[in-house]
Amino acid sequence: MAIRFDGRVAIVTGAGNGLGKAHALGLASRGAKVVVNDFGGARDGSGGSLSPAEAVVEEIRKAGGTAMADGADVSNFEQVTTMVERATKEWGSVDIMCANAGILRDKSFGKMEAADFQKVLDVHLVGTFYCCKAVWAGMRDRNYGRIVLTTSSSGLYGNFGQANYGAAKSGMVGLMNVLAEEGRKNNIRVNIISPTAATRMTEELLPPQALQLMKPNAITPAVEYMLSEDAPTRTIMGAGAGSFAVIKIVESEGINLPESDWTPDAIAAHFAEISDMSKAKALAGAFEQTQKYVAQAAVRAGIKL
Repeated sequence: MAIRFDGRVAIVTGAGNGLGKAHALGLASRGAKVVVNDFGGARDGSGGSLSPAEAVVEEIRKAGGTAMADGADVSNFEQVTTMVERATKEWGSVDIMCANAGILRDKSFGKMEAADFQKVLDVHLVGTFYCCKAVWAGMRDRNYGRIVLTTSSSGLYGNFGQANYGAAKSGMVGLMNVLAEEGRKNNIRVNIISPTAATRMTEELLPPQALQLMKPNAITPAVEYMLSEDAPTRTIMGAGAGSFAVIKIVESEGINLPESDWTPDAIAAHFAEISDMSKAKALAGAFEQTQKYVAQAAVRAGIKL
């Protein structure tokens, strides 16, 4: 059965261009009523105009869909809350949040100003928190919610000149992990996409041949799946140019050392064993790491837990 969003209300932030536009168009084509949110600023977050969002709304309406434009700045909690209240008043609920809005202020760390670091965190990380916070109570009350955040390989793996962007995007993975756990009992499923596509954010980084392969609408199917009725939760999905992958944060099995070896020298001597990834696995939650370490220590001490 085809995935549909009939009767669902979705907010897509940063939806005036690029990935957000593709997500908004995709959700609308599958039946969702869509709030097309875009502050309408430049790539660095300066300026502002509702025109990009309005153009996407017009495209949705011409195709027979339902949408409204909203110019809320995601780094302003009052504006985000007003956007959610407006959608709820108009359409009865907000069932889906796709947090996609972002800016770039790239510089090497030595040249990066504190204001540029803060602004990128305010839009990406704090703005994503604001978006999730504004819809959370309503989703809990209705016992239904689907949220997709947007991380980046720059945060997961690192990228020169993007200390601000990478820190924000990595922080969003942590936010997703916790919200997924807290949302389980109320049927709120929270996932995160790590996209790579030809957008304003990447147009200067890749050759034309590569950009032709990296259409923004190649990311949208993964986002739609993670926003669907039968979506997983706590999943990091990579997507780009028609390729899709699941990304895991894994931990080596590690070893337990006697107290006499709690020294940096012993760590150095045993580092090959400590870093052996042959038995690595993804942990289900923070406490699972604690349980593993305590179990290993108990075996060494001969304690039955």
